[in-house]
Amino acid sequence: MTMTITEKILASHAGLESVSPGQLINARIDIALGNDITAPISIERFQKAGAARVFDKKKVVLVPDHFAPNKDIKSAEQCRAMREFAHTYDIEHYFEVGQAGIEHALLPEQGIVLPGDLVIGADSHTCTYGALGAFSTGVGSTDLAAAMITGELWFKVPETIRFNYTGQRQPWVGGKDLILYTIGRIGVDGALYRAMEFTGEVIDSLPMEDRLTMANMAIEAGGKNGIIVPDDITEAYVKDRAKRPYEFFKSDPDAHYAEVIDIDVSQLEPQVAFPHLPSNTRGISDVGDVIIDQAIIGSCTNGRISDLRISAEVLKGNRIAKNVRLIVIPATQQIYRQAMHEGLFDIFLDAGAVISLPTCGPCLGGYMGVLARGERAVATTNRNFVGRMGHAESEVYLANPAVTAASAILGKIAGPAEL
Repeated sequence: MTMTITEKILASHAGLESVSPGQLINARIDIALGNDITAPISIERFQKAGAARVFDKKKVVLVPDHFAPNKDIKSAEQCRAMREFAHTYDIEHYFEVGQAGIEHALLPEQGIVLPGDLVIGADSHTCTYGALGAFSTGVGSTDLAAAMITGELWFKVPETIRFNYTGQRQPWVGGKDLILYTIGRIGVDGALYRAMEFTGEVIDSLPMEDRLTMANMAIEAGGKNGIIVPDDITEAYVKDRAKRPYEFFKSDPDAHYAEVIDIDVSQLEPQVAFPHLPSNTRGISDVGDVIIDQAIIGSCTNGRISDLRISAEVLKGNRIAKNVRLIVIPATQQIYRQAMHEGLFDIFLDAGAVISLPTCGPCLGGYMGVLARGERAVATTNRNFVGRMGHAESEVYLANPAVTAASAILGKIAGPAEL
């Protein structure tokens, strides 16, 4: 029986020769992830179940990244619960402040998630790791507790939509623009409980960090997972990071897809998602005059070193607009250090930006850039729902790092070509 890459990984982890869409399976877990918002709930359920140990102390990962370093008493209690649990059960991959970073940038960087893995996390953007050729998906905190106890979880095998990207990317167009355009085309429920498999000549040449951005936002189209068949780019990324064996799966040439969507990117320009949905997208030339108060460069979507380099390229020699706040957030400590050593921090600071410690912070309206009533922000983050970054009457516009940096300079949403 022919299968897609998603079906092959699920079959392998279920101990089956093959699976088909709609089939219910019980599969073993390679990595179970929790953060400082979701893990405390899982820990409570874990303790309520009377569990004596986690299924594998090397396969449970805990990352305080949303409100850490603690922003208030409640977040301090949340982080303490994680810390004590990690100590009690000798969790190998617990990342304390100073070693941590945004979870979905940190785990690939540290070689914790690998091709062929089955990864679950109590965070919807766990789908990021599909860029490495893994099956990864978000789950609830109770499911995470069950996985931490048993090392297994049940799944319904999803149908797969294949997205085939052809043509030549235009300047300043990256993974963020490809996925925003895709979400705009199919809608926020266009891939509901389906695997989104990204293929084609454009993907074949796309850098790993752009692939991670695309897989990260699969959930914004309702996708169960986003995934890219691993190749030489994948191997180059993981070979020096991996501390355990990994396996490359690929879709069979005659695998069945629920739908195949062809996208020619030759004329695609940088995209902007208007409030209040990631699917409300427009090309940069159709944005109009949107004055902004704040710009955010960071998050699990676009806080990697390449994103900071692109932002610095646009910002170099420029100053941000008088009434704009620009907040730059490196996604991990390693990225922070690298950006500092490359001189990117000098460029950001000379432009008038503030540089934050690694945190999810403003993406979910947590801290480090919460919006007041009526304020507008352009951000490299992944969601722009009502109240996502602060007040219910604020607005968030999603864009790539180059557009976000140019917008900070001009005081309105604009592309680098307008500088």
